[in-house]
Parts: sequence; structure tokens; C-alpha cells
Amino acid sequence: MLTIDDLHVAYGESEVLHGVCARVAPGEIVAIMGRNGMGKTTLMKALMGVVPSRGGSVRLGETELSRLKSHARVASGLGYVPQGRAIFSTMTVEENVRTGLSSTGERTVPPDIYELFPVLLEMKSRRGGNLSGGQQQQLAIARALASRPRVLLLDEPTEGIQPSIIREMARTLRRIRDERGLSIVVSEQVLSFALDVADRVLVMENGRFVLEAPREGLDEAKVSKFLSV
Repeated sequence: MLTIDDLHVAYGESEVLHGVCARVAPGEIVAIMGRNGMGKTTLMKALMGVVPSRGGSVRLGETELSRLKSHARVASGLGYVPQGRAIFSTMTVEENVRTGLSSTGERTVPPDIYELFPVLLEMKSRRGGNLSGGQQQQLAIARALASRPRVLLLDEPTEGIQPSIIREMARTLRRIRDERGLSIVVSEQVLSFALDVADRVLVMENGRFVLEAPREGLDEAKVSKFLSV
């Protein structure tokens, strides 16, 4: 579903991603793990076209994305929940979700979005900035799902979220995968969340993947060493 080949990304003369390669299968949830500063967010932004790549290829199915603008990548089937959620705080919940419809031609929020996130239906007239951190994260995911993606990217979704909400988020993401058949890529530092949600774990260190393993039988102690400061 998503293929990354020899992806290089640099800020000025400083290369941050050094020939990253990865495959994400249809219906697979992949967790990309690593400490801050290892390149996870840069990878997410490069996949979305927010930062340019210096070389390499990103394909969604048979569609080459590397030269497309961000909005064209969304229209091709890539959804994105950025780090920090980036919801529109002065807009209502309903207005926030409707911004995700721009690539689909729909005008009203599909009911299945609110079925996934009932709390958003209750609060659809409330301003986004008045929601809790967990509710804002649900709103950001709902907005991304409104574009009908085939692959959903989430950058550090557990940041600033309380543990009980993190567990619920893992269940919701698995439900989204099962009901919609999409693939999910999540960058994360919380190992317990990755083990709850992912089929496979990739560990990033200094702009390269240094470990890959299925969730079943994962050496947690080995992964933890890459996450400790």
C-alpha cells in the first residue's frame, strides 16, 4: 500500500534521513519508534510533502507521490494527523471535520465519522480550542478520516494524553483499520501503545531504521534501549 525507497531528506546541508526504506501492507498498522530527534517527524512530514525530499521514492499503491504537493497527496489517499494535532481552535468541531472534506467533494460530515467518535457528535458546536487534549486528538483523527484516506499517518498521537485515553485510542485505531481496511503508520515513543496497536515495529536511530520486528515475539528490552535518553 505504501512504499518508501531510498528516501533522503535534508535541512540545508544537514541530511536528516539517510536512504530510508520501508513497506506498509494493505490493512497493516506499523509503529515507527525512536527518541526525539531521530527523524520520525521529519519522515512523516516528508511523506506528506510538508518538507521536500532530496532523493528517493514514495508510492501509494501505484501512484508516485514524491513530486506532488501536500493537497494532491491527500487527494491520492494519504491522511495526516500532525504532532500537536494542529486543530483550528476558533472553529467548531463540525467545521474542523468539514475541512477534511475538501478533497472528496462531500459537503456534510459522513455519519460514520461520528459513530467512531461519539463525543465529537455531542460537542460538534463547541470550539475546538475548548476540547480536552484527548478530544482534540480524536478531532484531528476525524478530520483526517474525512478525506477518505487509504493510508493514515499519525505523528506522536499519545503526546500529552492521559493513559486511559491512550488505551482507548489504540482500540479506536484498530477498529478504524478493521472497518475501513486502511493502513496506518504511527510514530511513537510509548512502547506500551505501540504493542497495543501495531502489527509491526520499526525503530529509527539517527535517520535510519535499525530494527524491524513483528509485534509477536518483539524483544521489548532491545527496543527500550533505543527509546531511553
